[in-house]
Amino acid sequence: MFSGMMPHRKEFFELLNAHADRVIAAANATLRLINTLGTQSSEHEALVKEIVMNERSGDKIKMEMVALLHKSFITPFSRDEIHALTLALDQILGKLQDVANAVGMYHITDSTPESRELAALTSDACLRLSRAVVVLGDKTRTKEAIDLCHEIEEIETKADKLLKKAITRLFADESQMWTAIRLREFYFLQEHVLDQCQYTARIIEEILIENA
Repeated sequence: MFSGMMPHRKEFFELLNAHADRVIAAANATLRLINTLGTQSSEHEALVKEIVMNERSGDKIKMEMVALLHKSFITPFSRDEIHALTLALDQILGKLQDVANAVGMYHITDSTPESRELAALTSDACLRLSRAVVVLGDKTRTKEAIDLCHEIEEIETKADKLLKKAITRLFADESQMWTAIRLREFYFLQEHVLDQCQYTARIIEEILIENA
């Protein structure tokens, strides 16, 4: 009678891993998009579509996770923790899509060294986040996961410093004020992704500590 209420623990981790995979895919597509700005590449439109596709796929995974939580009697860790982590991963995808959409909205036709570095830092943070999610269910690898979360925090700190320098440089040339305003907004959108990665890493770390 109760067998249908007993979830396979692996289902939760499979969905979290799938969600994290979409995050990596979208972050890497965003990196490629920014790196090809100002070149003769014809990939721009296809890369934006790839980012949007991963965001929509993430939405489906989020809905599957919510449905699984509703029908499951037992969960690997608390429902609130699973729900918070799922929403946090989904927010990263949403913010990556914001960056992709801003390329067209703000008429970003070329990238800057700072923009490319922010995109690379984002890709690195998302990779570490995915690795932390992968080992989340293995208590023998808790230290590894926590170390990955700390590395994400270090990446976000590095991005903060880079952002401040980038904005200072933008407004050094008053003749390019409109360009500076557009790029400043674009930089902030990129940095918001890293802020969300840091927030998600903190959720993972809290889960690990509370369930140690």
